Amino acid sequence: MLYMLGTLAVDTRPFSIDKFDRQASADIASKGLMGAFPGKEFGGEGDDEITLSGRLLPTKIGGLDELEIVHEMRRTGTRFPVQRGDGKRLGWFAITRVSEGHTEILRDGVGFVVEHSISMTRVQPDTGAGQQIISGLLSLFGAGR
Repeated sequence: MLYMLGTLAVDTRPFSIDKFDRQASADIASKGLMGAFPGKEFGGEGDDEITLSGRLLPTKIGGLDELEIVHEMRRTGTRFPVQRGDGKRLGWFAITRVSEGHTEILRDGVGFVVEHSISMTRVQPDTGAGQQIISGLLSLFGAGR
């Protein structure tokens, strides 16, 4: 496993990524001082954004179903924990943008290669997340319908 986005596993197949970008900031307030350089004060943690990018080969190994799950997570504003493959928890995130590009379009209208990018921003943990994760796990095994 490369990453876990809530209950969605991002692995080397069928739904993979090959690039990880993270931009995090801190809020620094500037205070004007008479006759001196403005004072700076740490105001807290700023935005924390992650972008995962990769390529799918839907006709060879799949991945479009997982990409549709990502779109559904974006549409519903789902908040979920993100965990790296080595077990490091990166925090709670929500998807802000999903882009996909199909190349070498086949007869069914799907590209032989599908490049995708998932942009997420850090959010406060969802208070009802335990139930969502349990429901997600049950849906993986076809239970709880």
